[in-house]
Amino acid sequence: MIDIKEFLNTLPAKVRPETVEGLSSVFHFDIAGAGQFTVALNDGKLEVNEGLNGEANCKVTASAETLQKLLSKDLNPMMAMMTGKLKISNPGEMMKYAKIFGLM
Repeated sequence: MIDIKEFLNTLPAKVRPETVEGLSSVFHFDIAGAGQFTVALNDGKLEVNEGLNGEANCKVTASAETLQKLLSKDLNPMMAMMTGKLKISNPGEMMKYAKIFGLM
């Protein structure tokens, strides 16, 4: 089982700075059973902090179980959204970064 907190906290080490150079965005992850996290990207620098900080370009809301299934590829993201298990406030913004973050 994928640990959500660990997955998010290790994002900065997984994302190559040159991949996100010149990009800026803020994501809020509100994960029931795992906590709230802010993923902030600012010109090649990625930071993850606990809590919802700043104004988000995209907010992701799900249960820990749903996010674990998405990360392990046991659940289709579109199906999760259609069934209400996954809520994304700005799907276009998420699509820009999903591959970079290892969500797809």
